[in-house]
Amino acid sequence: MKRTARTLTALFALGWALLLAAADMDYGLAPEQIAPDTWVLTGRSEDFSPRNGGNIVNTAFVVTSAGVLVIDSGPSRAYGEQLRRAIARVTDKPVVLVVDTHHHPDHFLGNQAFPRETLAALPGTRHGIDTEGSALNENMYRLVGDWMAGTEPVAPTRALAAGPLQLGEHRFELLALDGHTDADLAILDRSTGVLFAGDLVFHDRAPTTPHARLDAWQAALARLEALPFTRLVPGHGPVASDAAPIRQTRAWLRWLDDTLRQAAEAGLDMTEVLAQPLPPEHRRLAVSEAEYRRSAGQLYPAYEQRALEGSGKATR
Repeated sequence: MKRTARTLTALFALGWALLLAAADMDYGLAPEQIAPDTWVLTGRSEDFSPRNGGNIVNTAFVVTSAGVLVIDSGPSRAYGEQLRRAIARVTDKPVVLVVDTHHHPDHFLGNQAFPRETLAALPGTRHGIDTEGSALNENMYRLVGDWMAGTEPVAPTRALAAGPLQLGEHRFELLALDGHTDADLAILDRSTGVLFAGDLVFHDRAPTTPHARLDAWQAALARLEALPFTRLVPGHGPVASDAAPIRQTRAWLRWLDDTLRQAAEAGLDMTEVLAQPLPPEHRRLAVSEAEYRRSAGQLYPAYEQRALEGSGKATR
């Protein structure tokens, strides 16, 4: 029985590898060094599609004397495997910690490629993967197709908390925030000044909002902007050397909040809300039209409810 199980496992692994090879599913991952010991792999500023295989996310790794810290594992098992090989081209040190900044699928579905004991996240992120991981994984299959072959959601085994983290000679500060989701981890490397902001910050791309609470998100952005960073790695978009991406994200969220609130107070229906024009400074962001439509669909019903409740109070 054990021999049969091992044979089936080997055949599955071989079949998965052959499928990827036959489809030439190469993400072309090219780490870019942005600071001492620090590399970033920048995704495309696009929507998920079979053309990009879900590679719209920024991942990163830091090489320390105690081993490698990986920040987000990518959108698929194939991405995670290719990320491991990209790291191995830079260093022969082992990966000792893989941190998922939050539970959106492009940030954690590469977890399979790494030893289970290295996977870590905030408790809220672990819960999100446990409860929503399968549905998110299935949706990725629909969006990007065969790039997801062999991918299954794997939740981290290690729970992280806010505070200092020493890894080799690098002194990291873990910040447990929320707003983009219920649990958003940002990481400041005090040794190099690099801030890994996860999806709390988008740069030259419109933010996504499927689990967002805009007031909490704005508070998180204020905390990030006050940090003493010298390089900023957003969850999506190019690396920056100042707080401009934070201000850009804050401006989009403020405009989105004002637009939906004013529309609800004016009694606009969803069709009218979707027809609202984007200001030029927001229209220039990648996938802004699509993200505005998604955000309106996700968030507007709550604005309508608040407007109705406010109207009811005013008439009593």
